[in-house]
This record gives sequence, C-alpha cells and structure tokens, in this order.
Amino acid sequence: MGRQKHIVHGLVEFDITRSRETLRNHNQVMDENLSFTAFFLNCLGKAVDTDRHIHAYRDWRNRLILFDELDVNMLFEVEINGQKMIRPHILRGVNRMNTRKIQTEIDAFKTGHMESGETKFIDWFVRLPGFIRRLFFTVLFKNPEMIKNYYGTVIVSSISMFGSGSGWAIPVPNHTLQITLGGVGEKPGVINHRVEPRTMMSITVSFDHDIVDGAPMARFIQRLKKLVEMGYVDEG
Repeated sequence: MGRQKHIVHGLVEFDITRSRETLRNHNQVMDENLSFTAFFLNCLGKAVDTDRHIHAYRDWRNRLILFDELDVNMLFEVEINGQKMIRPHILRGVNRMNTRKIQTEIDAFKTGHMESGETKFIDWFVRLPGFIRRLFFTVLFKNPEMIKNYYGTVIVSSISMFGSGSGWAIPVPNHTLQITLGGVGEKPGVINHRVEPRTMMSITVSFDHDIVDGAPMARFIQRLKKLVEMGYVDEG
C-alpha cells in the first residue's frame, strides 16, 4: 500500500551538537534524565503545530481531514523476560506536551509496556490471515479517525539507537508524514568562519505528495531543523 502512494523522501542533516550539549547540561543541573528522543518529539510537536496540513489525511469522500492533536507512533526497545524486544507505542497529543511530560510517558510505557493497548493490538493483529490484514489497512486509510486511533497521525522511527556513524534509511510509509532518525556522526562544519567538528544526525523526512506540496514541507523541515539545532529544552 505504501508503494502505491506518491511518497517523496528528503534526506537532510541536522547539527545536534548544541542540542546534545544543552540536554546534557540540563540533566546534570536539574538531576533529570531527559532523552534526545523526548527532546526531538517536543520539537516535532512545535513544528507541526504551525501547519496542521503536514499530518492531514483524506477520507473516502476525498475530503481533507485536519487534526488538532499530533499522535506519534514510535517503536521503543523494551525488555521482556530478559530479552530485548521492539514494541510500538502511540504518544497522544505530543504538540500539547513539553519535553518532561513526553519523557514521563516514554518511561511509563517502558515500565508497563505489556499492558499497553498498542502491544495487545499488535499481538492480536499479526495472528490474522494476510488477506484480513490487507482489508483492515484498506479500510483504515479511508478513515482518518481510525488512522489516528489505531496508527497515530505521524510515525517516527529511529535506527540511530542500533549503531553509530552517519547514514539514512528509506522507509515505505503509509502515513502522510514519517520521520526516520538515521545515523549520528562527526563531520567538519563552518561556525563563525571557522571549521569545527560538529555532531550531525542524518534524518529522512518522507511525505505523501498527494496531501502535502513540496514548498510547505520544505518550510516544515526548516522549522524543525531550527528548533532542534537551537537546543531549547521546553520544561513547561
């Protein structure tokens, strides 16, 4: 289904040198453990809030449906019976939360992941025959409200947690917007006319061109890039 959509992939790099340092200093001063994931999701919420078309969907009557809340579907590594496994979780209303609240929800999911609705649904869903799953997705992506409830309005994937070094991943998304956090590596950058080592994150921004035009998406990427690179930790 994803291959049938007109998906455009933008391969970009964000300079996260300042944001990582700010986050590290904040955690030391405040005795907290805010993750880069929570920080990035907070920046994403602020960037999407400026233009809700970025995560809009069309219904079966071809009407464009906008959502006030940004629901992010993301995979997290958890430990179950001594084994590390990947489990999905939808963070609801990310654009209404600050970094600390996002981190609290992530920690709560990692602690009680076996009780999450998404985990129970996936465990049940993958046991269904293939033709039923395909039928479900066909109905799902004609009903934006179902997308929001079962799948979230945006997907964020992170492959940077599994290794080091720069590099991009190219997903096959079904969502209007999917962001894939790729590798992190050190590269030379020009700061105040001087060449300095900078920490760069490779990011793939994939979007459905039938929903969002290139110019609004380019502006969204620039908003997100600015928020991430300035390293502002929103504590609420």
